[in-house]
Amino acid sequence: MKADALRGHLDALLLAVLDGEPRHGYAIIEALQERSGGTLSLPTGTVYPALRRLERAGYVESAWSTVGGRERRTYRLTSAGRKVLSEERSAWQEFTHTIGAVLMPPPAPAS
Repeated sequence: MKADALRGHLDALLLAVLDGEPRHGYAIIEALQERSGGTLSLPTGTVYPALRRLERAGYVESAWSTVGGRERRTYRLTSAGRKVLSEERSAWQEFTHTIGAVLMPPPAPAS
């Protein structure tokens, strides 16, 4: 998938994979890959700055934990993040409906 295609959608994608359960950074990257069927393979240099931006905005919170003897920062949605995710999902549905109406060929006339 072209990187340009993600422009403007990365934050919503990150919020979506955090919906339901907290995850550490690498697990977020894995969830994006899994849920996209392997199409989305984002580098850490893209994901971590976006997570920090979402945290500064108050949409996610993070906490350090030790897992298997390793320190990991785990991220979770805040109530503000859930609200923004809901708005993003609605906007995405409207966007795909509108663009689909233009890109998809009109139905063939009935005979």
